[in-house]
Amino acid sequence: MVLNARLDHRNPLVFDTHELGRRPGALQRLTRTVDAPKDFGIKGVIGVPEGAPVELELRLESVLEGVLVTGTARAAAEGECVRCLEPVELELDADFQEMFSYPDADDRGRVIAEPGDDAEDDEDRLFLEDGLFDLEPVLRDAVVLALPMQPVCQEDCQGLCSECGVRLSDDPDHHHDAVDIRWAALQGLAGSLGDGEKDDMSGAEAEAGVDEKQEK
Repeated sequence: MVLNARLDHRNPLVFDTHELGRRPGALQRLTRTVDAPKDFGIKGVIGVPEGAPVELELRLESVLEGVLVTGTARAAAEGECVRCLEPVELELDADFQEMFSYPDADDRGRVIAEPGDDAEDDEDRLFLEDGLFDLEPVLRDAVVLALPMQPVCQEDCQGLCSECGVRLSDDPDHHHDAVDIRWAALQGLAGSLGDGEKDDMSGAEAEAGVDEKQEK
């Protein structure tokens, strides 16, 4: 059995269920605005900036096994378009639902630390600690699932020109004339010659052509 490690009730993402009680079917609705923690999103891609407001709407329901928490987190996420590298901003709505189980206890309310037959399943379960639960790990998972893995500034973003880096959406007619690679070397040579040298080369090429015809 894995229990939360000494939850701090002063943490804005730690919630107290004592008011809800343990009677199955009891409901409690909560709203809270918290500051986004560090690395809240997909690192290096898109996420909610640290300290930005995150609005939470929660529904707590007491069930036999524990407290079922259902909610929505709303925040503004920021990132970078994967096609043109322009800044991207989007409104994030992340829905989540998680069960926080009551720890097994003896008749004096003390936690029994011995694992049961389903110890492997307990590894993935979240537990209440003294009636408190930490929403942060659940919230992080929900935010990652709600964010795009490849954010774009607009669906039809054409990205950047592979030759000069111009943003193609800003210049739809942008293009580069294709150069035949067979002439590229000659064009480079011509560009490095002066006008007089070009004339001499043209004359030499013309004479060579006459000689060729005469030989034939």
